[in-house]
Amino acid sequence: MRKIVFYIVLFYSVAAMSQSSPVNVKVDTTAIRIGEQFEYRITVTETDNVIIPKLELKGLEVIDSLKLDTVKNSLIQKYILTGFDSGAFYIPQQQIFIKNQAHLTDSLLINVTTVAVDTTKIKKFPIKGIKGEPYQFNDYKHIIFWILGIILVVGTVLYFALKKTKDDEVKTSEQLLTPYQEAIRGFKLLDEKLLWQNNKVKQYYSELTNILRNYIERELHVPALETTSDGLIETLSDFKDSDSILTEKDTINNLNQLLQQADLVKFAKSKPLAHEIEGDRNIARTIIDQLKPNITESAIDTNIVKPVIIVEKPIVKKPSIIVKIITIVLVLVVIAVLSISLTKAIPLLNSLKAPVAHVE
Repeated sequence: MRKIVFYIVLFYSVAAMSQSSPVNVKVDTTAIRIGEQFEYRITVTETDNVIIPKLELKGLEVIDSLKLDTVKNSLIQKYILTGFDSGAFYIPQQQIFIKNQAHLTDSLLINVTTVAVDTTKIKKFPIKGIKGEPYQFNDYKHIIFWILGIILVVGTVLYFALKKTKDDEVKTSEQLLTPYQEAIRGFKLLDEKLLWQNNKVKQYYSELTNILRNYIERELHVPALETTSDGLIETLSDFKDSDSILTEKDTINNLNQLLQQADLVKFAKSKPLAHEIEGDRNIARTIIDQLKPNITESAIDTNIVKPVIIVEKPIVKKPSIIVKIITIVLVLVVIAVLSISLTKAIPLLNSLKAPVAHVE
């Protein structure tokens, strides 16, 4: 009878103890080799107001912390652990809070063993040199920026140099023409543009009057390009009265009518007919032919154009644009090669300057 009572008491004591600990821990193995992984599980038989603090370990490391699971009114927290040092290590007791009450887990012993290696059967290899890392964009970034900057500077200088040379050639060519020759050339270029035929009447009259004004300015030394139409006609009338120019009064009147017609087209949006435009073109040519300065016959005959004597400079053959571009590309390639060489040489020089440790 006493034995029966003892077993009953023992059974209820064990049951009470198991019910009094709502926290359990478990591992899938207690012995691993260095670097192997194993699972550590904490099971809590409650789901409300449960706090599982950060896992505290000694000699072991946490590889991963899995998501908290809920299974049959229990919380399961899994960890993947490993060890990189041989020996026996305890997973210490962990403190779990359930409804603001602390509960301790059991501590577990984990044995971490090394891998036995038979060095007599391992083939030996010579020591390998240091393997360099592959080059990346950051290694060449400063070189690329320098090259782009040089290309920008050289391209800008070359552009303005070629533009200046071209402008100088055009300007020199125009300066060799007499005012009359320049005006005739202007009429020819204006006719080739076909402006009024393409409904660009305003631009046509603007260029037509500019040809006349430029001729008057060069031939009679009058600031015709900056003078108003009325002011220009008044100046030419004064020249006529003082016999400073050789022309008829009708020529000045025709010029006045032409300038007025151009002002109407440019500012009043007047649209003359085709035969009127052609008539104004012929009037402009007649004005050029008849408007001359009054120069004495001893100086120049009015019917003869004195030839212009040009002293030609020796022609220096300049390199073509293709040759210049090839030269610039070659220079940039040389600069890039030098930059890369310096980039590789600087670390070597720094290593040579570094102090060397002496072993006695």
